[in-house]
This record gives sequence, C-alpha cells and structure tokens, in this order.
Amino acid sequence: MEIIFYHPFFDANQWIQGMQQRLPNINIRQWKRGDNGYADYAMVWLPPYEMLANRSGLKGIFALGAGVEAILKQEQQKPGTLPAGVPLMRLEDAGMRLQMQEYVVAMVLYYLRRMDEYKLQQGLRMWKQFEPHDRKDFVVGVLGAGVLGSSVAETLAEWGLSVRCWSRTPKQIDKVESFHGKDQLTDFLSGSKVIINLLPDTPKTRGILNLSLFSQLKPKAYLINIARGSHLIEHDLLVAIDKGYIAGASLDVFVEEPLPEMHPFWTHPRITVTPHVAAITIPDIAMNTISENIQRIEKGELPTGVVDMELGY
Repeated sequence: MEIIFYHPFFDANQWIQGMQQRLPNINIRQWKRGDNGYADYAMVWLPPYEMLANRSGLKGIFALGAGVEAILKQEQQKPGTLPAGVPLMRLEDAGMRLQMQEYVVAMVLYYLRRMDEYKLQQGLRMWKQFEPHDRKDFVVGVLGAGVLGSSVAETLAEWGLSVRCWSRTPKQIDKVESFHGKDQLTDFLSGSKVIINLLPDTPKTRGILNLSLFSQLKPKAYLINIARGSHLIEHDLLVAIDKGYIAGASLDVFVEEPLPEMHPFWTHPRITVTPHVAAITIPDIAMNTISENIQRIEKGELPTGVVDMELGY
C-alpha cells in the first residue's frame, strides 16, 4: 500500500514514522514536485495542484485538519486539484474536542463572573465589586452542532448553564435546546447572551457574524469565535461594541493570520485575541483516526469524516 504525505509546515518524518508504526505494511513517502508515482492514499494540507490532479488509483484523500474550506477553495479556483470521485475525509476530532471544551468553558466562565470588567477596572486602579450575571438570563447559544459544536454544548450544559444550539438541520443534544434552519435563527439569537461560533466555513455561513446578527442578541452580549475568521465582519464587531450590542469578544480566528500588527483588535479593551489555539491537531490522535479509516476502506467498510462536497463539510 502506497501513501503520499504533504503538509507545508508539519514535520513529515514524525508523520511518516507514526503511520508506519500503525500500519507496518505500508510504504509512505513525502510528496515532492515531480513525484507522479502510484499512491493508494494521500494525507495532505493545501496540496499543490500537481500533487493530486489527474492521479489515478487513489482510494481516499485525508485532510490534516477539521476544516476543509481551504482545500475546497483550491478546487474551485483550479478544478482538478482534487480528483473527481475520490472521497475527501476530514479529522472530526483528533484531540480537538477536549481543547475546544476547555477554551469555551474558560471564556464563558470569564464572562459569567465578569472578569472582563474586573480587568478593565484593574487598568483604572478601581476597586468595585459586581454581582455575577444571573445564570437564568445568561443563556449560551452555540452556532453549529456538528461533532465539535455538540461537544461544546454538552459540556456547557454540564456546568448547569442554559444552553441552546442552532444548526442547518435538527439536532438532539441532552439538556440543550435545539433550533434549526433560517426560520428559527431569530428566535435562537433573541434569547442568547453569549454566542459561540462553531459553524463550518461555507459560502452560506461566511459573514454571518455581522451587525444584523449582533443586534438580535440580548443587550451587551458576548461573542466567542473559534471557527473561522471569514465568519466575522470585523468592522461590524467594532460598531456593535460601540452601540452596546456586544460587551466583549474572544477571537481565536481571523481573516488574515497572523493578525496584522496594526489591527485594531490588538488594543481594543473589549476584545481578547488568541493566536488560533482553541484546538490544535494532535498528531498521535490524528494518525490513529487516519489509520483506522484506511483499515475500514480496505475492508470495504464506510470511513468516517467523509466530506459532502456540496455542503462543504
């Protein structure tokens, strides 16, 4: 069995050795320009066009991340980047689930206990105590209820918080109120004090975090964006803060990464910036997932994480 590997900055040797330990009978190599040799599978991130285009014999392509919008965008810009009919699989977890839970719980509790306001007071050397937010009114809304979104919603509910989710189709999550479809988005937003974005990056979701959405939340709401920077209209967030729609925002993803040095988000007192660290792919877990999927395919079974090319996730 032949596997080709390409990632612009991952340590290829670590992945090659790790996959060989898991699947001793494979031959895995780092793809380099000019390599047109046979391959059964490809493990990739942002593959050059010539890596996969017109390559016959592929049984599957594994994207080395949870989001596949960058690879799909390559295909749209240069059709053939992904061979037609070959399944594309994404990492549904790879250790990201627990990391997302940790990040979100930390930020939600930060706002619940009004730590953002205490931080502002510290800069003024002001000593004033606030009543914590009333949990009954502190409703947390999760945009997106896939593997990661559902996990985040379940975890927050375990903390005794009022949690709701919104997704394209109906979901059933224990102790979480579910909303779905365009017709139910307004009702979902109107009761939410905190909004957490975990939507996939698709043409229909880009720019969804905008002034219109912010104006429908409870007054002085909070935003946590850990999905993609393309979901947020950055200028609209600044306007929403000025208007009092948004009291604070925690942003882990941005349209341009790294965030430019002169970007206003860096110094805004109501915005917390983290460098895309809410969830990072853990190689050992990712390789376990990919190895198991290869074994499924070889046995004629259905793999997990197959991307719907029309939906984009």
